[in-house]
Amino acid sequence: MAKNYWSFFQHCLILGLMFGWSQQASLSRRDYYTAGVVEFRPSHLLSDNLDAYVEIIHSKNASTTDIIVFPESTLNDMGPTTFVPKPEDRINPCLSDPHGSHFEDYLVTLSCAARNASKYIVINLTEKQKCEDVPEDTRPCASNGLNVYNSNVVFDRQGVVVSRYRKVHLYGEPKNTTFLPELSTFETDFGVTFGHFICFDILFYTPAHQLVDQGVTDFVYPAMWFSQLPFLTAVQMQLGWSYANDVSLLAAGASDPTVGNSGSGIYQGRSGSLRSVMRLGSGERAIYVARVPKYKAKRRTKRDLNRSQQVATSSSFNIKRDYLENFTSEELKIEAGKSGDLSKILCHGGFCCHFDVAWRSLETAAGNSSYYSYRVGIFDGWRNQKRLDVNYIRNCGLFTCSGHSIDDCGQLLPDLQKPVVTFTQLEIRVTYPHSREFLFFPDTLLDSLLPLEPKQFEWSQQQPSEGSHQVRFALGESQEVSNLLTFAIYGNYYYNDCTFGVGTAEEQLACGYKNPQI
Repeated sequence: MAKNYWSFFQHCLILGLMFGWSQQASLSRRDYYTAGVVEFRPSHLLSDNLDAYVEIIHSKNASTTDIIVFPESTLNDMGPTTFVPKPEDRINPCLSDPHGSHFEDYLVTLSCAARNASKYIVINLTEKQKCEDVPEDTRPCASNGLNVYNSNVVFDRQGVVVSRYRKVHLYGEPKNTTFLPELSTFETDFGVTFGHFICFDILFYTPAHQLVDQGVTDFVYPAMWFSQLPFLTAVQMQLGWSYANDVSLLAAGASDPTVGNSGSGIYQGRSGSLRSVMRLGSGERAIYVARVPKYKAKRRTKRDLNRSQQVATSSSFNIKRDYLENFTSEELKIEAGKSGDLSKILCHGGFCCHFDVAWRSLETAAGNSSYYSYRVGIFDGWRNQKRLDVNYIRNCGLFTCSGHSIDDCGQLLPDLQKPVVTFTQLEIRVTYPHSREFLFFPDTLLDSLLPLEPKQFEWSQQQPSEGSHQVRFALGESQEVSNLLTFAIYGNYYYNDCTFGVGTAEEQLACGYKNPQI
């Protein structure tokens, strides 16, 4: 009898393994995966955030997803920190610590939720680690013997912690950074390898762009982004980064427009947005789902954009502004009831941009109403961010102002107004210096706080010599746009290392330039 039971058990085990292998092979053969990103309004109560996370994971809208990404700092930011297993240990908190004796209850609960829903789940949390566990880090430790990190944690379909990433570029957060920057990736049973990073990291070479250079094509990106006009609102930045690197980006954003937080989307490189949202008002808790083509089988995808008809005002979204006073700029002379154009070369030091702009008047603005004016501007220098990591930028763009001074630029109007002009031509041409690490991307924004999609613009980038890149960015042929806030080329030079023409001749030669220009 025992022998028969043992034979039956072996038979069931073999069938189970064969089914698992068959299912995994089927997922890997598919030319797409289904992703969900969560736009989430956080509460000060950990229990409320946790209940909402679990509800979203098991919701009908999430039922088809292979992977779900939650935002930054929307789980335990106001609650207890937790230890996180090392991914190489393949620990399943749901099974190994069901009563939360070592890991906090919320980590166990979400491990179980991933297991019960059979999905990859990406969360962001505040993690603790004993300083003694990192003997190579000789920096001073807190009096309680703990390091505290802003961390992503990834569960697989069984609830196992398969990846962890600790944020490199903190945004004024009272947390630690790792002794050395981490580069984190994880493989999935549907045949896609993901890299991940967090919020402010997107503006720096390590880890985000470094993972692209290592061949990663798909990324998960939890964020609590504080949007800034005119160049760095959330979805505007997300689409630009995905487009320039031609990679898929699953971006999940915290949702509290009253403090400047919102912005989630699923982007597929040069194809643009599959889903994107910028909430106004009070924010939301919602999942946005899309099928994402795999890069080895890239194809045209049905898009479910449902582009918003909303118009952002200063009362519906609390937005930051860039230090535009540092820009060289010129106002467009827009006259009511008249068409106009501008062809202009603007320079900031030795860096120059060529603008060709034409517009048509739509209607005469009422005498007591507010409306946007426009400037073209250029900047070559370090971003002015106090007490934060800073990146070097070379930006050229057209942007809105609420008045006629540069001090009035980078602000939303206080009330809703119809646009007074439509742009019939927008073209920016720039010769950029080459550098060791850099990224140029199209940077646009409409008054809905969503960007133009790739089908609406033209972008070209060429390298005619060892020391230069020619970039052209233009409104698409036969395209007109009337509700525009920004149209720019964002040139991110990260730390400006080994930039052609910067430094001594010896330094240029050490960077590998054969014909240095000083």
